[in-house]
Amino acid sequence: MQNIDLVRVAVAVLAGYLLGGIPFGIIVPRLIGGPDPRTIGSGRTGGANVSRAVGYRWAAVSGTLDVVKAAVAVLLVIAIGGGPVPQVLAALAAVIGHSRSPYIGFHGGRGIAPAAGGAIVLAPIILVAIFPVFVLGIVLTRISSIGSLGASLVGGIAMIAITAAAPLPPIYTTALPPIYFVYGVGVPGLIWVFHLDNIGRLLRGEERRVGRRAKAPDTGVTPTS
Repeated sequence: MQNIDLVRVAVAVLAGYLLGGIPFGIIVPRLIGGPDPRTIGSGRTGGANVSRAVGYRWAAVSGTLDVVKAAVAVLLVIAIGGGPVPQVLAALAAVIGHSRSPYIGFHGGRGIAPAAGGAIVLAPIILVAIFPVFVLGIVLTRISSIGSLGASLVGGIAMIAITAAAPLPPIYTTALPPIYFVYGVGVPGLIWVFHLDNIGRLLRGEERRVGRRAKAPDTGVTPTS
């Protein structure tokens, strides 16, 4: 039994990382003949920078696919009989794969979309906390990183709270597994690490605002395919 669990854990981590690493932020602009988002703005492949490259509609498409790939990673683990531990590890690996994609030289996005994708399968009620904070943060400040940082923090706190809470919301018939604490702590931690450059710009008052014309990236990364 222990060997089977270890195999499932290994499959979960590998599947999560490889699926999470699929760079839809590059694939979608390329399919429509748009510019590579790594050549403008922040040089990242997440929704905010894709919108600078090809507009909000196509950024929504790539962002949705980024959500789906993480959800699929967790569902795949469930399909092979993996329990809560490999499910959470798959979700975390998808976030890491998205930001450190093996397909594009270990670069990528910031992790918000795949983090939401994992939460959709693990504990969908978390989206009730994440979505309003994300939207309000961007609407009120016109800075996407504030929405992302705020949403990840509130989502993590909500995950921890409902894992420990009793009674739980009516949609849950049993307590959430304790391993969900790891997701509640790990996802915000990863996302804030992936936003360190944004945090630095926020502190200096230099962070990019939504709708501002994109310039060449300041990351020093040379795009690779």
